Amino acid sequence: MKIRRHNRYEYSPIIERKPFDWPNGKRLAFYVALNVEDFSFGEGLGHTPTMLGPPPDPRNFAWRDYGLRVGIWRIFSLMDRLKLPLCHLLNASVCERYPQIIAKIGERGDEIVGHGYTNSERQSDMDERAEAAMIRDATATLAKHLGRRPLGWMGPWVAETQITPDLLKEAGYEFIMDWPADDQPFWMKTRSGPLLSVPYPIEINDSPTMLSRAQSATDFRQMIVDQFEMMLEQAQEQALVFGLSMHTFVAGQPFRLRQITQALDYVVSHPAFKRHVWVTSPGDIAKYAATLPVGVIPGSEIG
Repeated sequence: MKIRRHNRYEYSPIIERKPFDWPNGKRLAFYVALNVEDFSFGEGLGHTPTMLGPPPDPRNFAWRDYGLRVGIWRIFSLMDRLKLPLCHLLNASVCERYPQIIAKIGERGDEIVGHGYTNSERQSDMDERAEAAMIRDATATLAKHLGRRPLGWMGPWVAETQITPDLLKEAGYEFIMDWPADDQPFWMKTRSGPLLSVPYPIEINDSPTMLSRAQSATDFRQMIVDQFEMMLEQAQEQALVFGLSMHTFVAGQPFRLRQITQALDYVVSHPAFKRHVWVTSPGDIAKYAATLPVGVIPGSEIG
């Protein structure tokens, strides 16, 4: 068959790239992303820990709702103790129903990344007009309730249409997190100019690990530790990004949170953490990458 290609970015082997440091000479950029998702009752898409039930499927809906009622508050408590920022991949509909969550995000000063209106739908099912309207409405809702608009986007279910990057660029977005193709940022082409891709973890991510692949919470703890140790070694050669992604209704379950707590305690107490790790957010990664000279970040020549 003839292989179909996209035109968003060119191949760039990491071993051939120009070296750079993160701020203050740090080598590994580290962020924690929390998916804060809202679902429609009895319809649309939804994560499930078990087989689907007949509509309205209260068992699976309520399991997801646990994340906003309980799980997120346990995660906030952990991050407050560790003094770690969060990047919230936030459904805009959360703003309209859960004011206490929005207030806590504002109190912490955490970063917001646009994550659609609800995870009961995905962009790949929309035509151009509907997708553009959803992006516009979700952005306006987040800006209204948080006092600032998001500059980054990750689509619900990490799904896109053929023109999603174009629509995001035209809506004023500066970076995207839907393309987990690299351990460094890279520039993508859109019909209206370059858009930065910031690494987002599909592997070091509680949902695909513990729900889709049915790996244990102890496996996930070890994955976080192994990822950190290996990337810390690799970062001596190239500056890298280490992201950890969680969902309120997955990581917020006590037995899982115990394992994640142990992993993060290990990471932040590691002897190299203060010396070599930049604790940051996807937005600050994007801002810094945009300041580097042309030719350093892959695809920067396209601008």
